[in-house]
Amino acid sequence: MAHTLAAVASFSPSAVRRRLSSQVTNVISSRSSVSFHSQNMSFVSISSRPSQLRFKICCSATEAAQAKKETVDKVCSIVKKQLAVPDGTPVTAESKFSELGADSLDTVEIVMGLEEEFNITVDETSAQDIATVQDAANLIEKLVTEKTA
Repeated sequence: MAHTLAAVASFSPSAVRRRLSSQVTNVISSRSSVSFHSQNMSFVSISSRPSQLRFKICCSATEAAQAKKETVDKVCSIVKKQLAVPDGTPVTAESKFSELGADSLDTVEIVMGLEEEFNITVDETSAQDIATVQDAANLIEKLVTEKTA
């Protein structure tokens, strides 16, 4: 389930950048707007309009739905099995398939294993967007929810 956050405040652009710099992973900035991605929010865009010597900031954020721990754990188990990850090598929600040694064929096999385990069908476009265990778990929960709705 996606949550929406809306807020209006008055800040200078440099104050906004300083305040958000520790949470932001990617920033695109211009004189009138700032857009960024963070770990907790899938997309945030801030636009500004001059208001005397300050800017009025309008902020809108969509929080990415996070999969349940059980789903993430099951995906971790399937990934470990498909990639024959050695014992003692941690596989977490943040683990990237490529960092675990997966090539494109391995990723296809992982998706096929997930489809079989969760009785879902992942379309090609969605499969190409999966890079981490968390990505896979989030997609699985979305597809399972859509299937049961």
